[in-house]
Amino acid sequence: MHALNHQVANELREIAALLNAQHANPFRCNAYLHAADTLDNTPQNIAELMQAEGIRGLIALPGIGEGIARSIYEYIATGRMSRLENLKGAADPVALFRSIPTVGRALAERIHDTLQVESLEALENAVRSGQLARVEGLGTKRREAIGSWLKQHLDQQRRRPEQMRQDNVMPTVTLILKVDEEYRAKAAAGSLPAIAPKRFNPRNKAWLPILHTTYDHWHFTALYSNTARAHNLNRVHDWVVIYFYDDHHREGQHTVVTETHGKLKGERVVRGREPECLQIYAPASTGR
Repeated sequence: MHALNHQVANELREIAALLNAQHANPFRCNAYLHAADTLDNTPQNIAELMQAEGIRGLIALPGIGEGIARSIYEYIATGRMSRLENLKGAADPVALFRSIPTVGRALAERIHDTLQVESLEALENAVRSGQLARVEGLGTKRREAIGSWLKQHLDQQRRRPEQMRQDNVMPTVTLILKVDEEYRAKAAAGSLPAIAPKRFNPRNKAWLPILHTTYDHWHFTALYSNTARAHNLNRVHDWVVIYFYDDHHREGQHTVVTETHGKLKGERVVRGREPECLQIYAPASTGR
């Protein structure tokens, strides 16, 4: 057994244990356990396998689907597994964005504060939609360089990147808002399991509610935004981060907030998809 294989297998088992403790779908828990067993019983070093065959080589292993393969790839490439960090409430988007060449702490903080994105995939969506131009101090060439790096880095984790970009499939705003409503209602009622996030939690208290739910073919994980920006603005219990993926392992993330200005003031909106939110709330707005 290769040490790296066993190390990654332990990461997957930790994900399974957290999912089980957080009342997630048992099939999701078992999928990670089966993948961990596969890695422990794979004689070839998975880093060498990935280098030789790419992510397809990982997917070809028994019990490893595309989503788990991407998590394995991410761990081998970066030394971190964002899915595990999210489940722990330990995600640090500023540190993540600093892994992009030429992006220092100050710029990483401006990207996070301006766009309210917390993953490389969400940042790539912001690049494609032109929202990166909102970040102060970013010229055209630098935006293009960031977009080019994201494309190259994330394409290596995808099985069919061109098709996935063309599909541009995401859950509807209505569905995202439904998950947001369910999360906030259950969090307020105290009916959700709570985790002890590593960040901004000196007493290691389990205070952060987490929700796993499924609608249609989309699987969601929702939790309050435990970021420096949310704490500084006293918006921890207002900003809700929602991660999602479908049965084809297309995944992403959105942040839902209460709008503080404009036509949608006072309404729950999905950051980056405000025009769609406006269409949803338009009938109510005209009747006021």
